[in-house]
Amino acid sequence: MPVSPLAPASFPDLPVIDGVRFASVAAGVRYQGRTDVMLAELAAGTSVAGVFTRSSTRSAPVLDCQAKLGGDPSQPAAILVNSGNSNAFTGSAGEKSVEAICDAVEAATGTATDRIFTASTGVIGERLPHDRITAVIERLNGNLSPDGIEGAARAIMTTDTFAKGASTVVEIEGQAVTIAGIAKGSGMIAPDMATMLVYLFTDAKIEQPALQALLGALTDQTFNCITVDSDTSTSDSLMIAATGTSGVDVTESAGFTQALHGVMLDLAHQVVKDGEGATKFVEVRVTGAATDQEARKVGLSIANSPLVKTAIAGEDPNWGRIVMAVGKSGCQADRDKLTIKFGDIVVAENGWVSSGYTEDAGAAYMRNETIVISVDLGIAGGLGTVWTCDLTHGYITINADYRS
Repeated sequence: MPVSPLAPASFPDLPVIDGVRFASVAAGVRYQGRTDVMLAELAAGTSVAGVFTRSSTRSAPVLDCQAKLGGDPSQPAAILVNSGNSNAFTGSAGEKSVEAICDAVEAATGTATDRIFTASTGVIGERLPHDRITAVIERLNGNLSPDGIEGAARAIMTTDTFAKGASTVVEIEGQAVTIAGIAKGSGMIAPDMATMLVYLFTDAKIEQPALQALLGALTDQTFNCITVDSDTSTSDSLMIAATGTSGVDVTESAGFTQALHGVMLDLAHQVVKDGEGATKFVEVRVTGAATDQEARKVGLSIANSPLVKTAIAGEDPNWGRIVMAVGKSGCQADRDKLTIKFGDIVVAENGWVSSGYTEDAGAAYMRNETIVISVDLGIAGGLGTVWTCDLTHGYITINADYRS
């Protein structure tokens, strides 16, 4: 599969997070010779928080992780993820697979099962061949390394065309705090919690309840503001592990919040840039809404519209489709107060096409790789931004052949 034209030049050089070690291996979960299982070992004292899909058909690993949040942070923890099979809609067999994997991780690492978090991503509705995973856990445990995060990022990929990583170092009260994260996601992206699979690691010190609240708030500003195809996965999981090894308490730190937001937004944007078949990265800015919530709803209505997305793919400045998407959102809007822009180009205003707008200018703008669509509703002060990609024939090709 060709790499997305929007992909970064290379995987970033992510810093080591003290208290975290990684290993990855090819277990043949679905494909032979492909790295598809990763293990992360978390030191004792690590706070673990997570947000998960609100799908009513969520997978057995998601349900298990949700039940385990808030466990004893004084104990070590572990995260094990496989790709190739989502272990979703697999009945009681799915639960037995999770149990078998957790038991094997406990036997190999000594980590208690109530501190072992698993995730699976891939095809829905096929039983997970968990024996292929349990067979490699001893090897994973023996290969754990502080600098194995890139391998972990590659192990969780499915239809992704590139591994996704981001990091930052922030100074708090004169001391350095490090954050690093990895993500997978390319299709079935319209998160209703977080998105796809995302794992964040930091050496910051913060208690689990505060970390949980912070993660939830930042998720709503990042991963819950992206969409590729309007479909919410059964397996979406976003987890953060704070080892506390830096000794820096970030509970009330605005600097840490801003830094974590930056890493999460970077990863969210990478997921959109790897949208199945994507050739354009699209930012939709909505202002003048009745509330921030309505602004986000209007933005997602535009971003999820197949008509808008195909127009962008065809480099067609069909702004009438944006008018349509605003109207179908169900939010307050006034035709005569609506303003639409492509980048800095005013396309429509005062209930009609702008007098200075030309189709040639719009078409030229649509040839850009990054497109910014701005809509002002003229109602009140609500605002929001969402991110998406175009919809090309490549999306159909990938998903029509997904199980082949």
